Amino acid sequence: MEPFRVLLVDAAPGPLLGRELERLLGHGLAVTLNLRRVTDRAAVRAEWGDRVEFTDFDPFDEAALLAGAVRDGLGHHAVKSRAGVPLRAAFLAGAAGPGPAHRLRVIGRAGAGTDHVDLAAAARHGVAVTHTPGSNADAVAEFALAQLLTLTRDMRSYDAAAHRGEWRAPVAPPPELSELTLGIVGAGRIGLALAGRARALGMDVQALARRRDTARAPRPARASTSTPRPVLVPASASAPRPVPIPASASAPRPSPALAHASTSAPRPAPVPASASASCPAPVPAPASVPRPVPTLPELLATSDVVSLHLPLTPETRGLIGRAELALMRPGAILLNTARGGIVDEQALADALRDPAHPLAAAAVDTFEHEHAAFASPLHGLPNALLTPHIAGMTRGAMATAALRCADHMAALLAGRPDGIPVATA
Repeated sequence: MEPFRVLLVDAAPGPLLGRELERLLGHGLAVTLNLRRVTDRAAVRAEWGDRVEFTDFDPFDEAALLAGAVRDGLGHHAVKSRAGVPLRAAFLAGAAGPGPAHRLRVIGRAGAGTDHVDLAAAARHGVAVTHTPGSNADAVAEFALAQLLTLTRDMRSYDAAAHRGEWRAPVAPPPELSELTLGIVGAGRIGLALAGRARALGMDVQALARRRDTARAPRPARASTSTPRPVLVPASASAPRPVPIPASASAPRPSPALAHASTSAPRPAPVPASASASCPAPVPAPASVPRPVPTLPELLATSDVVSLHLPLTPETRGLIGRAELALMRPGAILLNTARGGIVDEQALADALRDPAHPLAAAAVDTFEHEHAAFASPLHGLPNALLTPHIAGMTRGAMATAALRCADHMAALLAGRPDGIPVATA
C-alpha cells in the first residue's frame, strides 16, 4: 500500500525538526518538508535527503501554498502547520478537490488554536482538523505570569533608566502580589495553569469561564452559563470601584495595579461561601481552581490584573472593547496571550494613551495582524509590552505539540479517530 503523503508547511525549529521527522517517518508516512523556515537548509538536505522530499515556498502566500500542496498533481493526504498559516476556503477547495491524485484529508495544527483554518470549508470538503489542546498550557501560563510581574513592578522603565546611567528610586512603592486580584477570562487548561501559579504566589484569583470550561475542573460555585459570551450588565452595586490613591505629580496616571491596592497587610484568603460558623476550619478550594465570577463586567471591575485565555470564535471576537476597558479598576493591567481579535486594538491603544483612563498598562502577545502583515496601533506606546506571539514557544511545549500532532495525523489517516481531538465549526 502506498504511504500517506504529509506536507510540513512550516518546520519545527532546531533539533526538534529531527524528532518531528522521525516521528512522522516512524508512522510510515511519506514526508515533504517545506524548507522556507529552515535555518540550515544544506545540513537538513544532507541529513534527510534520502528519506524526505523537499519543497520551498512562502506558506503565507495562498497561491504558493496551494501550488506546494498539489505540486505535480500528486497532492498530499495531510498538511501540518505550526505557525498558524491561514488555510482558507480557496486552499481547501484546491487541495481537497478532484484535481490532485491524493486529496487532502487531514490538517494537523501543532498547537491549540484553529482559528487560522476555515473549519466550515474543511467540513464541506471532508477534511478533519486536529490540534493539540493543552500542549502549551504551562508555557503560556508562565509567560502570562512573567508579563504580570514585569508590569506590576515596572521593570522595563527601571531597566531603561539603569542603561542610561540613572539610579532611580520608586516614586511610590508597588503592591505585592498578595495585595492584588487576578481576573482570568477563560478557565480552560491555560487559565487554570495560571491560576495555580498565581495563587501559589499569594494572589487572590477569580475567573469567568466559558460553558465548555466548566467541565474541566470542579468549581466552588457554578458560574452563569446562559450564553457562550458574557453579557454586559451593570457591575454589582455591592462592590463599588475602589477610590484610587493619588498619583505622583510627576506621573499623572496611576502606576500599574497600584491605584487601589492595599498598602497595609495582605488580604486574607477568601473563605468558601459554603463555610458556616459551625465549621471553623473550612477545607480550601483546590489551588488551581479560581473563584468563579458570573459576568465579565463584574470581573473587570473587581480585578487588578485581567488575563485573557479564550479561543477566537465569533462569540469572543471583539469581546474586550471600549466599554469593557472603561469598566476596569484604576491602575489595572490587561494581559492578552490568547488571540488578537478578542481585543479591539484601537480601543486598547486609545485607552493606554489617555492618562485619565483606568487602564494603566497592557501586555500583548497576540495581534489581529501577525507575521509579515504585522501592524498594530499599539506600536510605540511605553505602557504596552508587545511580544510576537511567543508565549507558547518553549522547548517542552513545542516538542509536545509537534510529536502529538504527528501522532494525531497518523491516527486519523489510518482510520483510528478514537480519542483524537478534532476541531469543528
